[in-house]
Amino acid sequence: MNPHADRSLDAFNDEDSNTSDNPTIHSVLDARLSRRTLLRGGVGGAATALLGSLALAACGGGDDDDPAPAPAPAPTEKLLGFTAVSKGLADSVVVPAGYTASVLYALGDPLTAAAGAYANDGSDADMEDRAGDHHDGMEWFGLSASGAPSTTSNDRGLLAVNHEATTDERLSSFFLHPNGGTSMLPRPAAEVDKETAVHGIAVVEVRKNAGRWECVKDSAFNRRLTALSEIEIAGPARGHALLVTKFSIDGTKTRGTLNNCGTGKTPWGTFLTGEENWFGYFTRGAADDAARGNDKSVTSLRRYGRNQGAASRHGWETGGADDKYARWNNSKLGASADGSDDYRNEMNGMGYIVEIDPYDKTRPAKKRSALGRFAHESAAFGKVTAGQPLAVYMGDDSRNEYIYKWVSAASWETADASAADRLAAGDKYLDSGKLYVAIFAADGTGQWVELSIAHPAIAGSVTYAFADAADVVVNARLAADAVGATRMDRPEWCSANPANGEIYFALTNNSNRRVEPGASPQLAPDGANPRAYTDIKGAATAQTGNPNGHVLRIKEDAAGAAATSFTWDVYLFGAESSAAPGAVNLSSLTADQDFSSPDGLVFSPATGICWFQTDDGAYTDVTNCMMLAGLPGQVGDGKKVTLNYPKATGGTLTVDTFVGKTPTADTLKRFLVGPVGCEITGLAETPDGKTMFVNVQHPGETTAMADVGDPTKYTSQWPSNAGYGAGQRPRSATIVITKDDGGRIGS
Repeated sequence: MNPHADRSLDAFNDEDSNTSDNPTIHSVLDARLSRRTLLRGGVGGAATALLGSLALAACGGGDDDDPAPAPAPAPTEKLLGFTAVSKGLADSVVVPAGYTASVLYALGDPLTAAAGAYANDGSDADMEDRAGDHHDGMEWFGLSASGAPSTTSNDRGLLAVNHEATTDERLSSFFLHPNGGTSMLPRPAAEVDKETAVHGIAVVEVRKNAGRWECVKDSAFNRRLTALSEIEIAGPARGHALLVTKFSIDGTKTRGTLNNCGTGKTPWGTFLTGEENWFGYFTRGAADDAARGNDKSVTSLRRYGRNQGAASRHGWETGGADDKYARWNNSKLGASADGSDDYRNEMNGMGYIVEIDPYDKTRPAKKRSALGRFAHESAAFGKVTAGQPLAVYMGDDSRNEYIYKWVSAASWETADASAADRLAAGDKYLDSGKLYVAIFAADGTGQWVELSIAHPAIAGSVTYAFADAADVVVNARLAADAVGATRMDRPEWCSANPANGEIYFALTNNSNRRVEPGASPQLAPDGANPRAYTDIKGAATAQTGNPNGHVLRIKEDAAGAAATSFTWDVYLFGAESSAAPGAVNLSSLTADQDFSSPDGLVFSPATGICWFQTDDGAYTDVTNCMMLAGLPGQVGDGKKVTLNYPKATGGTLTVDTFVGKTPTADTLKRFLVGPVGCEITGLAETPDGKTMFVNVQHPGETTAMADVGDPTKYTSQWPSNAGYGAGQRPRSATIVITKDDGGRIGS
């Protein structure tokens, strides 16, 4: 996710620490793209329904008036039968005619009976007992009438929700504080405490009551994990020297989960959350390389985005002398040889897939180190087959980073789907196995290469001296560099197609692609990342590289989860419908289908629809961010395309890519457009597919900090302008979507 898509603060999300010279698979494109013709889609009319006035109590959902009893669903159902939503710039949530969207759970909503209603003016306290900020990925966990875990409940359940970040400018998370907060160092402790508390995850009970969805704010299941919550280290890194800190001298635990983005749901009923862009929360001293003796930890820190002298994103380390502030300073300050007297190793405790049992708040969360350490997005399980190992697919969301796969040592036993000890099942399948990284070939095939200390390129690396298996997973990026993994256009979420088990990856964008690369980290286009072009935003803003992104998919070979080879193609290329069809709009998208910067990506288990969401800065002069619905085919259903890029120095760069079958009006269309300045992200459904939960992150983030005191200058006032909650400051929120006729979402 990029919480600053429209602020030109790419450094937060688009870290450039991959300076490896790994080969790419060359591809070509017409670099002389003519200036685009802007399409300014309207909003409204019979085809759309706005999320309008709602007079709702905090943490509630539904219209003011209960709808009439829904008729029985039609005997036949047409998926994607709705009328496509037009692009638009309205400060509202727009869904198709025949659907209703309501706000359910917003920043600051109380999760305990003791917490009061959210004032939304910067005065609120007790944020550990309230909804966090920047709602992101989420998963549904059903509850029976008695409160037991249920895989079939459609009216009562738990939402496990990521709270990724905060809306900020110049250090301060300005909508959280009365006057916008302090934008200079040192930061006041009270501001730091509030900001750390709104990060992390939440588990909140939701239920349908008299036909309307609501949160249960006094539920015994409700809980928050924040940037300071104690979490166990599991897997090969547990107890390793790289995890030793002043807080955990035995290296078995750490504090907090941070920048939680994508999610996953395990076959045994637990929640997985990915720690994405955590590196920017730490600072390093200007002379820290020398203080460390220029040892290999310096190489690791640089590869994970922390050069010496790097400033932290929020200045949390300046909140005071307390240890909870000191831990954000990643410098070597102590005299010990092992780091047990400072936080030089603190960053090694971030960057994992974290497992939480949403049904049991007494059980500590676990960081599954075996799945590697990087800027994690979602964790998608491939096809689950009894007697076969499990595969988990993951992306590293920074420019030029990699796609990974985890294969469990244990084979799946169906009895574990109802395991009494769910985290013990996690120990079984997520702590022992093999971690792989992907290499994409120009002919549409690929290989999974194991990241093992036994691999000659890893064991003999001259860039970084790996000590053991734990060192490999903690420094997975360096291990992937060593084996020559393919550098990708920011791998975001991934999801498995339930129809055929193929895995889809959202590659959101990459400003570093060039026909003739200059200094590192610029790269030439290649088959799996084939576009390098110039896109004009507004009147004259040139955006270079691959500004609009694409959706890649892979098909494992016959061995399935354990396969070490695959085939691939590109399901869809993001583009404006008016862009050059043979060079940029390679998927021939129409005005009802065009999009930019795919990010969230989820297949519905109920309908098989591929839902994907955008986090866009390239197309926001024409439309707010959106969600689309697709009915994809399979790898290989399209054609090979050869792209030709003229070089300024003469000659042509020519590369092949593989484009999926051209979508039609019946197989791809826009379903939702969000309010101003937002990202659309996160999706969960009830098992029957008739209720969908979607997150609207950071509406109004384009507001200037100087304008916090003047609501008329907010670029968004959503969801207060939809009748939800107090105040006018924009708030991230979860919405609930239902079909007026009681049918499944997307029909």
